[in-house]
Amino acid sequence: MKIENITLYRLSLSLKSPFSTKYGTVKDRELLLLKVKDETGAIGWGECVAFDTPWYTEETVDTCEYALKHFLIPFLKAEKVTHPRETTKLFSFVQGHNMAKASLDLALWDLYAKKLGKPLRKVLGGTTSKISSGVAIGISDEESMIQSIEEYVKAGYKRFKVKIKPGHDYEVLKKIRQQFPNLPLMADANASYTFTDMSLLEQLDSLNLMMIEQPFGKDEFFQHSELQRVLKTPICLDESITSVEKAYQAIQFKSCQILVVKPGRVGGLSPSLQIHELALKHHVPLWVGGMIESGVSRAHNVALASLPGFTIPGDISASDRYWRRDVVKKGIKVYDGDIEVPSESGLGFFIDEPFIDQIATKKEEF
Repeated sequence: MKIENITLYRLSLSLKSPFSTKYGTVKDRELLLLKVKDETGAIGWGECVAFDTPWYTEETVDTCEYALKHFLIPFLKAEKVTHPRETTKLFSFVQGHNMAKASLDLALWDLYAKKLGKPLRKVLGGTTSKISSGVAIGISDEESMIQSIEEYVKAGYKRFKVKIKPGHDYEVLKKIRQQFPNLPLMADANASYTFTDMSLLEQLDSLNLMMIEQPFGKDEFFQHSELQRVLKTPICLDESITSVEKAYQAIQFKSCQILVVKPGRVGGLSPSLQIHELALKHHVPLWVGGMIESGVSRAHNVALASLPGFTIPGDISASDRYWRRDVVKKGIKVYDGDIEVPSESGLGFFIDEPFIDQIATKKEEF
């Protein structure tokens, strides 16, 4: 594949309702979309899932746009790529910037699958045509959270993640558990706690949670291993998993029992596949995480979640969970808690390019 043209779109999508975590509240989602075209005219789409502030990772939409325009796009256009996996080595000359790298990696996987005439899930090694869907509930008052859960139960979602932070944790989860005794429920701390909160976190063992996601900071593998040693509830690491090496570190330190894979955060589908292979080897369950992304990134996540190691419903909700109108036509749908994995070539979802052109705040050709 010789990449002849890359179009970078910058756009802002308004959420149907604000989404709050310990990091802050998101009302409008700024993001980057990339359309990559090769010498035959074949096209692939990718998305950069960085936020507009560095509250989640050090990357932002601005830093990613800079890295793409000045380094990653020129590197890619100067080379001929025979397989998307080659981007890992090609982009290794740029330190960090995983979310920027991921946007091109995703686009190349879509392009590659289309050139083969195969659905992306098949090219990645997916084994199922249907995946189970989970949903995340942001921090709000208890009544609103319980009402949201009731709505998502009716919609058939199969895993429910509740955001927590100090002062908004045990009592909230306890009331939810009392209301929904058999709900597949988990808590996401977004690294809100410290080692001094061990006794509080041990209390959560009484609530029959599926898992507790990322209690401590992203680099605190030892602290997580100490907590997992005393907790019955599995720990799941999310923010800590920024690379294949970090996933291996988490497994070796016994810092958790479950791993989250977010293609945007680890550098794309290529390193995501390596983490999948590593987890299978060590019998560690996986699920695909979400980043309040558009249908482009979500479609890539759907394909990835069809691989055999992803045994837990991930953060892949319907498009209408967040958006009044998505950038993929018809959006991603959830039926009885499941999402059909497309059988068409590439992503299998049709990109609404006229809508993207309409809402883009910036469009540049390279």
